[in-house]
Amino acid sequence: MTQCNLFSFQFQPHNNKEVISNFDGGHITSDAGAVLLRELEKKTKILEKFAGCFTDHRNQDKIEHTVLEMISQRIYGLILGYEDLNDHDQLRNDVLLSLLSGKKDLTGQNRRRERDKGYALAGKSTLNRLELTPFEADTKSRYKKIVFDENKINDLFMGLFLDSHNKAPKEIILDCDATDDPLHGNQEGRFFHGYYHCYCYMPLYIFAGDHLLCSRLRPSNIDACDGVLDDLSRIVKQTRTRWPQVKIIVRGDAGFCREEIMKWCEDNRVCYILGLSKNERLKRKIAKQMEHSRRKYLTTGKSRRSYRNFQYKTLKSWSVKRRVVGKAEYLEKGSNPRFVVTNLSKKEWPTRKLYEELYCARGDMENRIKEQQLDLFADRTSTALMRSNQLRLYFSSIAYIISSTFRKIALKTGAFAKLQCAGIRNKLFKIGALIKISCRRVMIYFAGGYPYKTQFIQAYNNLIYCRC
Repeated sequence: MTQCNLFSFQFQPHNNKEVISNFDGGHITSDAGAVLLRELEKKTKILEKFAGCFTDHRNQDKIEHTVLEMISQRIYGLILGYEDLNDHDQLRNDVLLSLLSGKKDLTGQNRRRERDKGYALAGKSTLNRLELTPFEADTKSRYKKIVFDENKINDLFMGLFLDSHNKAPKEIILDCDATDDPLHGNQEGRFFHGYYHCYCYMPLYIFAGDHLLCSRLRPSNIDACDGVLDDLSRIVKQTRTRWPQVKIIVRGDAGFCREEIMKWCEDNRVCYILGLSKNERLKRKIAKQMEHSRRKYLTTGKSRRSYRNFQYKTLKSWSVKRRVVGKAEYLEKGSNPRFVVTNLSKKEWPTRKLYEELYCARGDMENRIKEQQLDLFADRTSTALMRSNQLRLYFSSIAYIISSTFRKIALKTGAFAKLQCAGIRNKLFKIGALIKISCRRVMIYFAGGYPYKTQFIQAYNNLIYCRC
């Protein structure tokens, strides 16, 4: 019979040979490819800059884990697929993660307390105190003394975006979107949302291409656009300080089609294209186009669409008439009218091109949000307090920024250029390896059967020779 005990596992024999395994292999890791991330950090210093957004009120003579080391451990853990703090009670003796986190004592043999020897990294309790520190903590606080500054983190997101360009672009598009973050406990700020049919948060995201500029955790008992003007005004101001002549376009779905947002854009020389909820007045505007699409569908059996450009003003909420583009689409299931409102000129953006090339491209932002929530655990907001859940969202956001930067620099060419975060993790970072440590070197022996050696070498060369 197959047997196992605390120390070894006996499997079915192979050619009359016993097959036995245990966890006594020494310094072996399953994440050896993540050493590439260390090279990226040395060039970009993203984590070092992020650590600068924290104030450490601890007695520096008595600490064993710096803010940078703990943050690195936590964020690299997310990138490698370890979303839970409990995971770090085992990971704290992982030599590879110690190397990534910048620990001098990779094996933890020089820890002060005997019970900590052999564990170089912080455990779950230490990391938990980092997350749960209140904003009013100071040197007199007993345990939780590391405070993050939201304004500095927001400025960091913008700084990383601006610094990623060698020269000012002619145009940037700011994609705004809100999504649901389901909750399964009695967290602060928890409300039931009728559209999503669950208790949840409703975080706000703002992207410029695949650059994350804002990730704001919010309760769900608010309008989808609540607070977006504060973040947009900050982002636009910082952008124009660096790039005075850049053209800025704000793009979003119907949840952001509000008079105050459009009026602000018009007053601040910001262009916008926003989804517009359909109503009977709007449907009548494209009735002829819809009938034309219906007839074409009945003739060909294929979905058909046509467009109309017109001026429109609501009965009460809008202060002026605005350009609206209506899509009259007829599908197998019937009519599918859609509308967008914009202050972009028809000369610059003709009707069909405006909708199909500019507005529909906002769907790619949803892929970026999915990367963060599904691959980097942005929805792991399970602490009791909203502030600590916001910090977890920031951790996930920095993990996304690192992964996205890695994709641009290390994977800019080749078959892996469009891999999402989970694909990068599984194909490049999840490599089994034996690690040997001597007085002079740390040797990492990758598994000989690793199938993506060519892509790994290419990523390594791109990192080594890039000028970030």
